[in-house]
Amino acid sequence: MSSKKVNLSRRRHLKTSAKFLSFALLLTEVDIAWGAKILGVRIWPSEDYTRITLESDTPLPITQQILTNPDRLVVDVQGLELNPTLKDLVAKVKPNDPYVSQIRVGQFQPGIVRLVFDLKEPIKPQLFTLDPIGEYNYRMVFDLYPTTPLDPLMALVKSSAKKESALEKSNEEIDLIAQFANKKEKEVPRNPVAQAIPENKPLPAPAKYQRLITIAIDPGHGGEDPGAIGAAGSREKNVVLSIAKRLRDKIEGEAYMRPYLTRDGDYFVPLHVRVQKARRVEADLFVSIHADAFIESRAKGASVFALSQMGASSSMARWMANKENASDLIGGINIKTQDRQVANLLLDMSTTAQIKDSLQVGNSILKQIGGFAPLHKGKVEQASFAVLKAPDIPSILVETAFISNPQEEARLNDDGYQDRIAEAILQGIKEYFSKNPPVARRVNS
Repeated sequence: MSSKKVNLSRRRHLKTSAKFLSFALLLTEVDIAWGAKILGVRIWPSEDYTRITLESDTPLPITQQILTNPDRLVVDVQGLELNPTLKDLVAKVKPNDPYVSQIRVGQFQPGIVRLVFDLKEPIKPQLFTLDPIGEYNYRMVFDLYPTTPLDPLMALVKSSAKKESALEKSNEEIDLIAQFANKKEKEVPRNPVAQAIPENKPLPAPAKYQRLITIAIDPGHGGEDPGAIGAAGSREKNVVLSIAKRLRDKIEGEAYMRPYLTRDGDYFVPLHVRVQKARRVEADLFVSIHADAFIESRAKGASVFALSQMGASSSMARWMANKENASDLIGGINIKTQDRQVANLLLDMSTTAQIKDSLQVGNSILKQIGGFAPLHKGKVEQASFAVLKAPDIPSILVETAFISNPQEEARLNDDGYQDRIAEAILQGIKEYFSKNPPVARRVNS
């Protein structure tokens, strides 16, 4: 073959290769016509777990494998070509993410995208898909849990150790004062007139709290679940987290109380997990904070709800409970790995005593809020809210105002209003426990 023919053949080969390379590069930048489309990518880091969500226009099969030395999670998504939206996932990893150091994304094979999660520690992944609901399309969810779950009670005890020590010292001083007073009373000479009077009883000890009171504060919604959205774009999950943190700080300032947040950032916590968290820290009270929304924008006023075993106290209460109970569907839970029997048992164990105590503390808080803000109803309402079904903890749900009402949406975003709501909740809690002091528990409870 002449050199002229060889050069011509080489030029044709290079030209064909260049066309193929251009086509391959094009596929990495845009979706192919017959491929699925990625609509969004989101990451929700937290101490509990990190959630990564891929939203697409069609359901996509996924496979996974865990690798060690170093720790990695490798996920292959089938029926997909790499696109700019997927590449954005790389930049969404935050330096303070507890479990993910970085994410690498690449076209593993035609029609298969590989995601490699470089991990900071070993994890137990839960991978599942969610069907379209609300404003969401199909979602692939990667929940990365630590292999050794955090112990919220131990963390709470550690953080409140100084306060608990101070309370124990205060209790000891009160005991000494009471003992001294009783001793002095017995030493006082008795006159003949006093002989006719029955023997004096020991003086009652001054009121004291034998242990710290634990208040579980539950900011509603979070992460994938924004909650209600106001006309001006305010998201319920952000408003209630801000109010919850204000309440946390106020409770922290009380010598005999300690706060516990079921979530302290923008991530989703399933309803039954919120209840379980409160029980794990042995909470004395569970306060869930929300911001109402209704189909009519003129609805207004704050509300307080307790659990009902006999049906909702009003059609509005029933509507609210159904809406809040749908949070798991929007936020996304892995039904396959959830122990439904245990969850259902927990949610069916509600007692009359719990509801009675919840109504008491609810009335105290409602009275405090009514001192400065309009109320939707003048009494505590009742409905079957899943998040209020801890069988052994008084539990209330505070709807701080209607975020669907433009005037109240503005109020909910006002620092002054948020602070007054938090203060009202605190004062209601204090009033309740002044009449219902906590019973003694085991040491280091």
